[in-house]
Amino acid sequence: MCEVKSGFKYSFDPKKCEICKGKCCIGESGYIWINDDEIYRLSKHLNLEVEDFKKRYLIKIGSRYSIREKPYNFGFACKFFDEKTLNCSIYEFRPNQCRTFPFWDYFKKNFKELELECIGVKLLSN
Repeated sequence: MCEVKSGFKYSFDPKKCEICKGKCCIGESGYIWINDDEIYRLSKHLNLEVEDFKKRYLIKIGSRYSIREKPYNFGFACKFFDEKTLNCSIYEFRPNQCRTFPFWDYFKKNFKELELECIGVKLLSN
């Protein structure tokens, strides 16, 4: 079943994620923001102390944290992108930024760009 969110002119079919090969996790370098609660949950899931998790997987940008990236093909991938399954290795524990994709305010005015990145989106008919 497709998801629709108020204020957005497109729907999203999460079943398409199964065949997408993780395009939202790879590409140009960018920030993958993660908050303190998400850091805590994910570090516990990985059986790491919070400080060890931060050192291994995060970079600090000002007062915020972003998940590290790794080189992938001709761009970058999230550190938690599984290159064998072409999916997120921490899907159930992924940060809110990932959970809310593709319903980001940025894409309200940049739908064509979103279409290139996500095969699960479709403009709603008026």
